[in-house]
Amino acid sequence: MEYLPAPLEKLVEEFASLPGIGGKSAQRLAFHVLSLSDQEAQDFADAILEAKRTVTCCPVCRNLTAGGLCPICASPKRDPSTICVVADPRDVVAMERAREYTGRYHVLHGVISPMNHVGPDDLEIKSLVDRVAQGDVKEVIMATNPDTEGEATAMYLARLLKPFGVRLTRLAYGIPVGGHLEFADDATLMRALEGRRDI
Repeated sequence: MEYLPAPLEKLVEEFASLPGIGGKSAQRLAFHVLSLSDQEAQDFADAILEAKRTVTCCPVCRNLTAGGLCPICASPKRDPSTICVVADPRDVVAMERAREYTGRYHVLHGVISPMNHVGPDDLEIKSLVDRVAQGDVKEVIMATNPDTEGEATAMYLARLLKPFGVRLTRLAYGIPVGGHLEFADDATLMRALEGRRDI
C-alpha cells in the first residue's frame, strides 16, 4: 500500500494481524483511529496497555481476572462441587450467557492438538487434577468443542480423572434450536439420537 503514509500502513498491518480482521476491515479501523481526538486515541491506547498489564489468570480456575480470584470463584452462590471444563476464556462467556449453569469453571487455555504441537503439558491440566484431587468435586463437565481436538482432550481428561470417582459428563450435542433435520449432517443426527431424553 504505497499510497498510504508509512505510520498509517503500519497501523493497518497491526489491525490486520488480529484474528478475524481482513484487509478492508483493518483499513476501516485504522482510518477510524485517525479520526479520533487526541484524548480518545490516548484512552484507546491506555485501555489496551492497562488490560495487557493487569489482566491475569485466576489462581483457581485459570479464567481471566483483574487480580486475585475471578468473580465466579469468589462468589459464594456458585457450586464448588461442579466444574465445567472449557478450552478458552471466551467459552466461559458463552456458558454464562445461558444463565443456567451455577457451578464453577476450569479453563484449559487450549486443547490437545498434535498437528499444532500442543500437548497435555501445554495446557492447564495439572491444576484441574489438583482441584479434583482435593475431594470436594462431585462432577466434572467436559465442555470442549465437538471437534477432533476437543473430543481428544475430553477423553484424555476423562481417563485422568476417572480414578478420583467423580461423575464425568460431556455436553450434549444435537440439532440446534430452530434448526431443520434435513440440513443436519450425519454426525449431528447420530449425536442427537444418542443424547435423546425422556419428555
